Amino acid sequence: MSGLTVKRLVAGYGGEPVLREVDLAVPEGGLLAVLGPSGCGKTTLLRVLAGFHPVSSGEVWLGDRELTAAVPPEQRGIGIVPQEGALFPHLSVAGNVGFGLRRGDRGERVEELLDLVGLAGFGARMPAQLSGGQAQRVALARALAPRPGVVLLDEPFSALDAGLREELRADVRASLRAAGVTALLVTHDQEEALGMADLVAVLRDGAVAQLARPQTIYSSPADLGVALFVGDAVTFDGVAQAGQVRTPLGTLRTSGNGPGTVLLRPEQLILGSAGIESIVDDVLFHGHDATVLLRLADGTQVRSRVQGRIAVRPGVSVAVSVDGPALFFGSTP
Repeated sequence: MSGLTVKRLVAGYGGEPVLREVDLAVPEGGLLAVLGPSGCGKTTLLRVLAGFHPVSSGEVWLGDRELTAAVPPEQRGIGIVPQEGALFPHLSVAGNVGFGLRRGDRGERVEELLDLVGLAGFGARMPAQLSGGQAQRVALARALAPRPGVVLLDEPFSALDAGLREELRADVRASLRAAGVTALLVTHDQEEALGMADLVAVLRDGAVAQLARPQTIYSSPADLGVALFVGDAVTFDGVAQAGQVRTPLGTLRTSGNGPGTVLLRPEQLILGSAGIESIVDDVLFHGHDATVLLRLADGTQVRSRVQGRIAVRPGVSVAVSVDGPALFFGSTP
């Protein structure tokens, strides 16, 4: 197995660059999630890595081997799991998984991979007999079959319902780790990226805005744009001075100086008997947690994320305090 390195990559369409000096590194056996909104260049990046789209400049390395434009897709040692599986409908599950293998290597390898992705005994089934989640597991097994250096996952869970997505994410992550394969996941789903990956790259306007561990991306975002993209936020305008900033939720600890934007995560807003008085406008129940919409005395509305039993209801008065320091992003001159 090998790590994947992208250096100063520029690519586009008709002379207009879509990717602008992209630098990425996926360590051997690691999973990097490339996260970004539609149009940021995620699909172009995946097509370049797979060999389906030319580069204007830059380099792509798989281990110590450079994948230039002269290396065709089938010789790159890269497997792909597309959005909706794209299985061959006329081949069985075993036929799909073993499609890229030499005949003498198929039997044992196919059984090994079906067991790895939790589909032991499914070899004789046809794609039409599979659920969406099962089809994606077969697509993963097919991508792993020729022992690629890297597996590219192109939003592989986007067509699945929420419950199945969460289950399949965990299973795919476990399968990739068990296989020891390096992987790159392209997604626009923040929860998916933060929950699955060892590293997350936030792509914005064709460039990497931040590359870091998921915890760092969420708790120490590089800028306000990254902070707002990777999770829910409560924001205020404020002026930071001497490690403090005044907000409608009181004076908070922070860093930076001068005017800017104060940012809190909703889980930092704690409901209890002490703090700033507020009125509950609404409670949005999500199952595992709930969002409580609060209106402060000055009319400002904020959101608190509450775990476990919800002890408040719309119309009641509740005190809200802040747990921990606030993030602060200075205004651009």
